[in-house]
Amino acid sequence: MKKILTCAVLILAMSASAFGAAFKLGGTAPLTGGAAIYGMSARNGAQIAVDEINAMGGDIQFELRYEDDTHDAEKAVNAYNALKDWGMQISLSSVTSKPAEATAAENFSDRIFALTPSASSAAVTEGKDNVFQMCFVDPNQGTASAQYIASKGLAKKVAVIWKNDDVYSKGVRDTFVEKAPEVGLEIVSETTFADGNDTDFSVQLTEAKEKGAELVFLPMYYQPASLILAQAQAMGYAPKWFGIDGMDGILTMEGFDKSLAEGVMLLTPFNADAKDEKTAKFVAEYQKRHGEVPNQFAADGYDCVYAFCQALTLAKATPDMDAETLCAKMVEQFTTMTFNGVTGENVKWSANGEVSKDPKGMVIQNGAYVGLD
Repeated sequence: MKKILTCAVLILAMSASAFGAAFKLGGTAPLTGGAAIYGMSARNGAQIAVDEINAMGGDIQFELRYEDDTHDAEKAVNAYNALKDWGMQISLSSVTSKPAEATAAENFSDRIFALTPSASSAAVTEGKDNVFQMCFVDPNQGTASAQYIASKGLAKKVAVIWKNDDVYSKGVRDTFVEKAPEVGLEIVSETTFADGNDTDFSVQLTEAKEKGAELVFLPMYYQPASLILAQAQAMGYAPKWFGIDGMDGILTMEGFDKSLAEGVMLLTPFNADAKDEKTAKFVAEYQKRHGEVPNQFAADGYDCVYAFCQALTLAKATPDMDAETLCAKMVEQFTTMTFNGVTGENVKWSANGEVSKDPKGMVIQNGAYVGLD
């Protein structure tokens, strides 16, 4: 029965595009390479939403296409152009920040509306009235993390380790460092790294330990964080660890010892163990298809498609409209509508594309994410 249902969903999706009755929705993502877990997750989440919406048989139908950008800005522009040649009418932009900064400029120039699931750099939307974000922007993540650590009494003395050649890491670090003293946190150590010196963190960890840091803040993706956790254990340093949404995915990293992440805390808009019907349904479907619990990137991809569906419905849009016409309609809807998804209730967007929703505190326990709040 499950196989029949899946086939029926695929047939509906194919028939919609075959008769030209589907909106062409495209995005670029790292589908290969070191950041592939983010791109694959976002694409998988988006595909589930597309299949569900198409199976409803309503006026809004989607044809989804992703192109691989390998987390590279130049390749992302090439991937974007391939999607434009395909006839993309609305865009999921790019999954990671640096590629999204590049493709967002193309979206703006071409008047193709974009909603990125997870590119969080403020530069992605800055100066572009038709590029929006489903995730928190980097400055908000830094501020929110400092406030959360202080309000929960997690630590007073904090060390920060960040990646200085990554716009994502730098953007979060900047506002965290600014906000920390305001909320009573003392930054006793601040150290950095870049590509080429991102395998040995003994200097950074030794300084944090010697300065008495009770908590280490890691505004970065999970790959370097996994090495930091392993090396800290090897040297007998066991502070509290606090990360951001880029840490989501560390539990599915190939070869990673999950016990190293025990107790790691992070802020994310998505809690896979939430009990509401919408989240439970999404998590169950994702597990059925992919054999693992969805991370925040998958949830953001899923919500992006449903947000597009809502906006297109409210705008009375039809697939025969060109991209520029749809762009104007999407700008109007996204700046006025309220959206309820798996990554937040009563979600709204400002005119500059920034999303407003509440972050959730998570902790890794027994190899799984558990809500802190």
